[in-house]
Parts: sequence; C-alpha cells; structure tokens
Amino acid sequence: MGQGASTPVEPPKPKKKLGIKTGKPICCCCPDTKKARDECVVFRGEEDADCIKLIEAHKICLRDEGFDVK
Repeated sequence: MGQGASTPVEPPKPKKKLGIKTGKPICCCCPDTKKARDECVVFRGEEDADCIKLIEAHKICLRDEGFDVK
C-alpha cells in the first residue's frame, strides 16, 4: 500500500443565478430602476413615498428577470 499524494477535491462552486432576459447576474440587471432607487434612498430615505414606488418598480423588474425577490 503506497502513500500516493492525493489532491484535494474542491467542492463545486454554486452557479450564480442569471436573469432570463439579459443573462446577467442580479447586480447588473435593471440598471435604470436600480439607479433611480439608489439615488432616491440616499437623498430622501427608504420611507419616502416616491422611494417606495421606485423600490417596488426595481423589484418588479428583477422578478421579470426571473429572480426571487421579496
């Protein structure tokens, strides 16, 4: 019985989920709604009525891409 060098087996990397329309990861999908949402939240806060609408619009866009967004 020899003492062979064993190479460590790396676990498979989880595949990143990609949008069904664009094939992009979630961070890169819906750039227009993402930018509007981010700017609103920074300057007005998450609780602002306009920001809430922009947040929901971004979520809808991401859902349309196939992502599970709460």
